[in-house]
Amino acid sequence: MDIVILAVVIALVVVGVISGFVVTSRRKKQRPPKAPSSTPTITTPPAEPHVGDEAGPSREESRRTIEEVGLPEATATPPAVEDPVVAAPPVAIEVPEPSAGRLVRLRARLARSQNTLGKGLLTLLSREHLDEETWEEIEDTLLTADVGVAPTHELVERLRERVRVLGTRTPDELRSLLREELLALLRTDFDRAVKTESGLDTPGVMMVVGVNGTGKTTTTGKLARVLVADGRSVVLGAADTFRAAAADQLQTWGERVGARTVRGPEGGDPASIAFDAVKEGIAEGADVVLIDTAGRLHTKTGLMDELGKVKRVVEKHGPLDEVLLVLDATTGQNGLVQARVFAEVVDITGIVLTKMDGTAKGGIVIAVQRELGVPVKLIGLGEGADDLAPFEPEAFVDALIGG
Repeated sequence: MDIVILAVVIALVVVGVISGFVVTSRRKKQRPPKAPSSTPTITTPPAEPHVGDEAGPSREESRRTIEEVGLPEATATPPAVEDPVVAAPPVAIEVPEPSAGRLVRLRARLARSQNTLGKGLLTLLSREHLDEETWEEIEDTLLTADVGVAPTHELVERLRERVRVLGTRTPDELRSLLREELLALLRTDFDRAVKTESGLDTPGVMMVVGVNGTGKTTTTGKLARVLVADGRSVVLGAADTFRAAAADQLQTWGERVGARTVRGPEGGDPASIAFDAVKEGIAEGADVVLIDTAGRLHTKTGLMDELGKVKRVVEKHGPLDEVLLVLDATTGQNGLVQARVFAEVVDITGIVLTKMDGTAKGGIVIAVQRELGVPVKLIGLGEGADDLAPFEPEAFVDALIGG
């Protein structure tokens, strides 16, 4: 009996011990994690490596860490994976439209913008009675088209005389009469070829000048296309360093036709860049070096003097073969003021008239040639890359009067 009681007591003790152990284990599992200390632990950053030191742990430390962890050395430090370098796609070289006959192809566009002049004159001359009031209207039409005072008086007097001698005035006779007189004012005897060849064993050097807003840099880029279309190799000089993104704009034009652009920092010395452009053109054996200059305001004497400096520096390599003045056809008589001031600084050899597609002031061609005594060589007829055309008097007049 005593043995049974003793066995029961021992069993109860064992059960109690086991129960206490289970309860204690459960409490440990349910106990919330200890809150972090409110006092932050400050870790002293590792000293920066001196020149020649390796960044990160030493080779011995790395080896010891590898042995402790038990990883193979090859997998301890994974090799860095560099981002793939994606090459920029090459710029597609365009084949410009041949310059020959461009004005004829653009004739319809020119005719639409010049109807006020040509068609207006034909309408007035076709009246049954050409009294003084009609001749005054003819004169006003010419002045409104920016032909200029002196050329207008000259043309009106010649028309009066020829109409009086002619007697009858059929539409074809009037058109022929007006065509002859306009061509006489435009001077078909001018040499309008753009000079691209040097008399020396060096590239032809051309400089483009004009005020801001005339489309000068764009015209320079289009002119590069004209030259490439005519089989010339071209180096561009981005000497307009004062207008933001002018060099970028010119370089984009050049890349389209495979012409390299020599440029410098924004605000750099324009004369130095122009000099380097000619130097590079000589080194590369280019046919033409085409230099875009800053859009000088004609009222700023200091800037105009600097333009003269660009010309003098470029001429250290040899004479300038062509200096083209870009004028906005929509500015009318104000363009003549610009032309006079530029002509005093550099020897203008030719004129480029831009924005001829948006104006009825076609007479500016006559006025500016009369003012400077130099020919209009190129005209811009739109925003398209190939809308710069060699000026052809016959095609121009035919577009004016619809002949």
